[in-house]
Amino acid sequence: MRFVSVGDSRDDVTYVLWDIDGTLIRTSGAGLRAWEQAIAEVLGRSDGLAGIDTSGVTDAEIAVAACRAAGVDEDGTVSRLLAALEGLVPGELSARDGRVLPNVRENLEALSARDDVVNMLLTGNLASTGRLKLELFDLWRFFGAGGAFSVEGIDRAGIARRARDLAEQHAGRQLAGEQMVVIGDTPHDIACGKAIGARTVAVATGRVYTLAELQRARPWRAFATLPDPGRLWEALMAG
Repeated sequence: MRFVSVGDSRDDVTYVLWDIDGTLIRTSGAGLRAWEQAIAEVLGRSDGLAGIDTSGVTDAEIAVAACRAAGVDEDGTVSRLLAALEGLVPGELSARDGRVLPNVRENLEALSARDDVVNMLLTGNLASTGRLKLELFDLWRFFGAGGAFSVEGIDRAGIARRARDLAEQHAGRQLAGEQMVVIGDTPHDIACGKAIGARTVAVATGRVYTLAELQRARPWRAFATLPDPGRLWEALMAG
């Protein structure tokens, strides 16, 4: 596997920024169950995530929403919720059956073998839990260039801007919008990709949004499932 080095003189490198949950893997609700436990432990609420949108939003945003639903001051509590989540995710992952989604491993292998592509992450997961999920399925090794994760106080668009900054640091130069592709399974992924001028690829492999619903968010490309490597590369290279 070869990643383009920092400062590489090539100007034709494409940075592919991947979401995790619903795009690369499914964890059979492990993350949601960990959130319910964290809310019960920290906020003493038994209704967990009731009324809280969790699809495509960041872990930090979920923590803020949980505090507001409970009428609790966010200062300090958000950090406590995120720390509790980090401690609970490993056990939930080990207790549940998950899977790598169709064509994911094949595409990561094919793209990583190219010298004009760099795979990175753009995810609402915390860095620790995102890495843990990908290590469980032997996918972390494809992301040697790193990526951007959920940080307290930063929304999904902010994470996208951080991903763009990291990609530009990796490239050693400013990147044009067409040199970045965001792949995700929710309208939030599409919106954050557009926020940084990237091309957006929507895949209807998550637990909430249908292909028709994703298409209404006007992604650059949309698929029911991630295409095989040949078709995805053809789509990425299309004007």
